[in-house]
Amino acid sequence: MRILVIGATGHIGSVVTATLTSHGHEVLPASRSSDLGVDITDPASIEALFDTVGEVDAVVVASGSAPFAHVTELTRDDYLAAFTAKALPQLDVARIALGRIRDGGSITLTSGVLAREPIATGAAAAVANGALESFVVTAAAEAPRGIRINAVSPNVLESSADLHALFAGQRPVPDVEIGRAYALAVEGLVRGRVITA
Repeated sequence: MRILVIGATGHIGSVVTATLTSHGHEVLPASRSSDLGVDITDPASIEALFDTVGEVDAVVVASGSAPFAHVTELTRDDYLAAFTAKALPQLDVARIALGRIRDGGSITLTSGVLAREPIATGAAAAVANGALESFVVTAAAEAPRGIRINAVSPNVLESSADLHALFAGQRPVPDVEIGRAYALAVEGLVRGRVITA
């Protein structure tokens, strides 16, 4: 398969890229800092990326951010930032990819554990993750031409030891589990699923 991975230079994106490459796929790594440059907060940049790469069999988005602060300190702008920096850019990629991806292809978005497990300071990120997961369920049911849409929802990464205290009691996830979850979304038959890792 020919697979576009957006956010390929980040930790999750690099794991996805390595996993799918090891499975024999042609992986096209894109990020703000790679040769295939893209700013997913700019729909024109996403369109330009698809113009550059041409048709693909799958798209994976492993990019996005959200502010972290106590719920009493979060402002409307913080919630808006979570939506416009994590959820809306991934929705834009999915929207644009639906017209550019091959029949029977797949689109995989990235949410996160905060959609299902609370942590202190995580409310804004939870909003973005929940929006992505809700989108996947409905969008997959309406996707044309046999295109599958899924999300991967990883827990805190084992390699992100500096974040473990913030995610107290959560099960840190090794890279191999992250890779497996994305491989299931891309190579498997599932659709409309939120795959937890």
